[in-house]
Amino acid sequence: MSSPNPSAADPAALPEPSPELLARAVAVRRAATGLAQTTDAERRSALEAMAAALAAAAEPIVAANQADLEAAAADGLAPALVARLKLDLPKLEGAIEGVRQLAALDDPLGRRQLHTELDTGLVLERLSVPLGVVGVIFEARPDAVIQIAALAIRSGNGALLKGGREAARSCSAIHAALRRGLAATAVDPSCLELLTSRQESLAMLKLDGLVDLIIPRGSNALVRYIQDHTRIPVLGHADGICHLYVDAAADLDQALRLSLDSKTQYPAACNAIETLLVHRAVAPEFLRRAVPALEAAGVELRGDASACALGIGLAATEDDWSSEYSGLILSVRVVDDLNQALEHIRRYGSRHTDAICTTDPLAADRFLAAVDSAGVYLNCSTRFADGFRYGFGAEVGISTQTLPPRGPVGLEGLITYRYRLRGEGHIAADYANGSRQFSHRALPL
Repeated sequence: MSSPNPSAADPAALPEPSPELLARAVAVRRAATGLAQTTDAERRSALEAMAAALAAAAEPIVAANQADLEAAAADGLAPALVARLKLDLPKLEGAIEGVRQLAALDDPLGRRQLHTELDTGLVLERLSVPLGVVGVIFEARPDAVIQIAALAIRSGNGALLKGGREAARSCSAIHAALRRGLAATAVDPSCLELLTSRQESLAMLKLDGLVDLIIPRGSNALVRYIQDHTRIPVLGHADGICHLYVDAAADLDQALRLSLDSKTQYPAACNAIETLLVHRAVAPEFLRRAVPALEAAGVELRGDASACALGIGLAATEDDWSSEYSGLILSVRVVDDLNQALEHIRRYGSRHTDAICTTDPLAADRFLAAVDSAGVYLNCSTRFADGFRYGFGAEVGISTQTLPPRGPVGLEGLITYRYRLRGEGHIAADYANGSRQFSHRALPL
């Protein structure tokens, strides 16, 4: 979560929130205050009702998405965005399962994190509480409405949601189903509001005091723009430049499987690899196998001079090493050793997810310790960097910042804490003049 940037572009340049938007934001804030007071059982029931409503509305949701896809094709939407826009029945069913998985998770609220007796009768607690209201702006992905709405309700937060215009029909159908599901529960449906215009999404960036956190999910340009145009804290990542390093001691069959999965399983995802680093000692044999396999999967390969000498037809430029393709393009570099691989990742990586394939425990341990990314993997695909796959039920996004939350952000990224102090007429003056002393005795959590 980034702090407001004093050198950022002036938020005053954004449009002022309209009276109608302000009224809707106030309604979300009010509903979120009530939501924060609900019980664990009530929020669990709300999520189950949301899941059931989505399942009941599956046909119109998929139909709305098909209309969005047809319009996107007519508009010439980029292939990576089309892939993210698609919400067929299996993908929708997976999202619904994520809602149910979230309902089964332990309650993140009301957890006592600190319990201290400051003095007799003066007891301090620190308890987990919701953030309040989150504003989420995302491109293309209509399933983000489901994920973020479910995470918001489970964590006791209201949400203002704004999808891209290319997903307008899908988002509207999903939002309507979610609110129908909540209508018969203890949770006020007003806690979930869908914004529909660019003007509204820009004006939301000026709702500090009503919105506690902005979460952008989309392109580098989108995230950078939001970070530069709001005083509200922002959670997100601007780039997903992920690497797989094939070490001298790699199992080459395993390395090939990991390369294919990390690049081709869903190339539009931010956790797909964009660069493959190969140790010089195994490069001839590995690339002999990998080049035809990757090309057969539709991947365009761009290599450095050494990689091109080993069968890659296109030369990589300096820009390739820092490019997030979000598609079937992969840059390949042959490195002399682990040190050179680490230096390449340090220079060009985005601190998202990076992996090593090796059977050498010393190389593995060094890589896992030295790479400063939110996810650092050994002998597995980078595609596992996902809130659902981590068991979080869903994610509000992936954070590549050093400060927490980091990596796939689930419920823990939507809560904060509050100190509660209970006394019996205690006053600070008694401790200042020495008539009373602090004990600071730890009590059971």
